[in-house]
Amino acid sequence: MRRAILLAGLLATLPAAAFNFLSVAEPALLYDAPSQQGKPLFAIARGTPVEAVVMLDAWVKVRDADGDLAWIEKRLLSEKRMVIVKANRTQVRAHPGELAPIAFDAEGGVLLELLESGPIGWAKVRHRGGQLGYVRTTQVWGL
Repeated sequence: MRRAILLAGLLATLPAAAFNFLSVAEPALLYDAPSQQGKPLFAIARGTPVEAVVMLDAWVKVRDADGDLAWIEKRLLSEKRMVIVKANRTQVRAHPGELAPIAFDAEGGVLLELLESGPIGWAKVRHRGGQLGYVRTTQVWGL
């Protein structure tokens, strides 16, 4: 009973949605433990958005768009916000709204720089080619 009360009190102090998204600053290896002596799990590309789950000194445990958890060196992360298109294809609009003209199409897996949150359900993004537009937040991961 005491544990349940203690746990409930702890959970009540946490924010409801404490998402801390970062981007990978340069290509990197992700490990199963917070050490270069850990087992390398996979490589991750520059710009890939990740969610910081645990921060431990020089290491961060992150979750990727597939839900995989792994450790990466903190120095390899950037505050620059990127999102990844999770739909097979999405239309990026010139303005927020389904009836706005299409600025460009983005294929699944494409990285877009997050410029700002738009009206609810939309985010302003920039493609690496320089095109700007608004994407539905349900079509990308990293917000």
